[in-house]
Amino acid sequence: MTIQEQYELLEKTVRGYNPSADFAQIRAAFDYADKCHEGQKRKSGEPYIIHPLAVAQIVAEELKLDSESIEAALLHDVIEDTPATHEDVAKLFSPTIADLVEGVSKLTRIQYATKEDEQMENLRKMLIAMSKDIRVILIKISDRLHNMRTMEYQSPPKQKQKSLETMEIYAPIAHRLGMQRIKWELEDLSLKYLDPIGYEEIVSKLDAKKPEYEAFMKRTQIQIDERLNEMGIQHIAYGRMKHPYSIYRKMFNQNKSIDEIFDLFAFRVVVENVGDCYNVLGVIHDIYKPILGRFKDYIGTPKPNGYQSLHTTVMGNDGYPFEVQIRTREMHEIAEYGVAAHWKYKQNGQGAGTEGRYEWVRRLLENQEGADAEDFIHSLKVDMFSDEVFVFTPNGDVQNLPAGACPIDFAYAIHSAVGNHMVGAKVNGRIVTFDHILKNGDIVEIMTSKAAKGPSRDWMKIAKSSEARSKIRQWFKKEKKDENIVNGRSAFEAELKHCGLSMKDVTDSELLPTLLKKVAYPNLEDMYAAIGYGGFTAQKAVSRMQGEINRVLRQRQQEQQALEAAAAKPGKEEAAHIPAPKKVKSEQGIIVEGLDNCLVKFSKCCTPVPGDDIVGFITRGYGVSVHRADCPNAAHRNDPYQTGRWIKVSWGRDTNDSYPTILEVICKDRANLLLDISAALSTTNTFVLGLNTRSTEDGYAICRVEIRIRDDVQLKTLMNKLNQISGVLGVTRPAG
Repeated sequence: MTIQEQYELLEKTVRGYNPSADFAQIRAAFDYADKCHEGQKRKSGEPYIIHPLAVAQIVAEELKLDSESIEAALLHDVIEDTPATHEDVAKLFSPTIADLVEGVSKLTRIQYATKEDEQMENLRKMLIAMSKDIRVILIKISDRLHNMRTMEYQSPPKQKQKSLETMEIYAPIAHRLGMQRIKWELEDLSLKYLDPIGYEEIVSKLDAKKPEYEAFMKRTQIQIDERLNEMGIQHIAYGRMKHPYSIYRKMFNQNKSIDEIFDLFAFRVVVENVGDCYNVLGVIHDIYKPILGRFKDYIGTPKPNGYQSLHTTVMGNDGYPFEVQIRTREMHEIAEYGVAAHWKYKQNGQGAGTEGRYEWVRRLLENQEGADAEDFIHSLKVDMFSDEVFVFTPNGDVQNLPAGACPIDFAYAIHSAVGNHMVGAKVNGRIVTFDHILKNGDIVEIMTSKAAKGPSRDWMKIAKSSEARSKIRQWFKKEKKDENIVNGRSAFEAELKHCGLSMKDVTDSELLPTLLKKVAYPNLEDMYAAIGYGGFTAQKAVSRMQGEINRVLRQRQQEQQALEAAAAKPGKEEAAHIPAPKKVKSEQGIIVEGLDNCLVKFSKCCTPVPGDDIVGFITRGYGVSVHRADCPNAAHRNDPYQTGRWIKVSWGRDTNDSYPTILEVICKDRANLLLDISAALSTTNTFVLGLNTRSTEDGYAICRVEIRIRDDVQLKTLMNKLNQISGVLGVTRPAG
């Protein structure tokens, strides 16, 4: 299918459910994206525009979203992967579309200390955007779905990394949003790369038994249809195989092979109203024998993502157990499409208004305040992706908590004041310990007292939900700041000592700003407070600082050795008794007198290349800086205050392939001047890093060329070539 045919299919799909969509703007978005991505290719070799088109097709076909969502899907990579900016998109389309595109884009322009930090910030940014407009995550999930569908073109490590991220982050977000169909596909595609052998085993065995299984499902569907038609209940009934990941998880949890798992089928009955749901349940239990303990009423107690249905597991007449899900049409649409179902009939981009149902997104962000990267991602997984338990207050209000939750989680879910003043708890009328694990249907009563001293630090370890842990952290942060600083400093110093470091190394005025950046705190006191209240750990603080401290200590030791070597130069009489110097290995092609394996950097003020006369300057914390001997900065080597820091250096035999340097070409301005300079660079096989030209008011031009050069021979050849160009008055190497 050509690109044009794919676009026409997209338009046709949108017309099918939203004939009043703004097709002129959709076409404009496609044309702009096509122009921005021109020349870019995907790993498969296809033009890049294929990907935004496919994402827009998913947004339209699977989720049936509004015009703005289609436009944002087409444009979703332009801010991240092309020179286009948020302002450009806002001006050409609308600020809303620009915000959607920005929300989907990753934070690519920032360097992070760890992969966790980067993942956390990308997730946090996406969740903030999602809390303002839920369509951000719907487009992002569509983007990830298409990437997973085309994952075969990526390298094996990338396949595993992206599949794990999809399994841990995106599939559970789809689940939390109620988008079951997309969730299943994301899980199956991830499993295919995370455990290809396990995936293939399940798929091949299901294929082998397909005729037998299909015959069973057809017989069962006929039985259900016949009985419900007799009762005059309008319905649609159909069966399906459970998807591979669902079977895989069951095999793993129950430690069984696929042949030992019989619960492979699910039937769905969609009816007109809630009353019919319960009537159908009675009919199913009359035809088949229900399995005890396997009935769930999600109509009376909906899931947090809005899912409603009756679930029951029964034993079929053929000896196969199977699940039956009974729901109304509206419930079915929400179960299949989740939050996207609320957008289905929105017209002309007027899509706002349903985010109130997803207040949990904002709560999720608030609960992560003060958490570091690892805790953020861990808490996110627990809150977002765990199974839930439903428990009741004595008044009958439902609270949903993560599986494994205890009374502490329940108390803080009601209100932080209830948690902070809790002195005891009752479950179903009996007093229980704070670490008692709550079960579905428990009635929980929290006992409080104004005289309570507040939460214990041990509660942080017991609480399961990040909401409870966050509120406990906030209490300690506010109420016990001085105590936190003392405890945090003590823990930090103990960890430093354990790693063979001292506080003197950390508080060094030159080093401290770099170390604070590593731990992302403005000062040590704030870091101590965070360690004290549990928002950060002493182990993490020291491990992030340790590498930098050791590097600087090693560097200073080398500098000291260099200074001592320079100060201990022997007189003429002693020279005869000194053995010949050992052969020294060069660093980046530079030999430093008296030192081996010394950190070397080339100064940017004069950009030396092999063949230049050079000198070395011992810097504080960054090794030896190499200058050209004629550099104005090297003129200070006679300064009595710096004499001991200038050191002899020379070019070794093992120089690098090339070195960066700068040429300045002064010439009379004329037409095609830049073309002639480019030709000279090309004929001398010079690698160009940058080219910058400016004209002066008096008819001259100054051209600054950044290049990579092997040695002074190649450099002189190039300079001669440039000097021969008509109008060139001089070629110099700037210094200082």
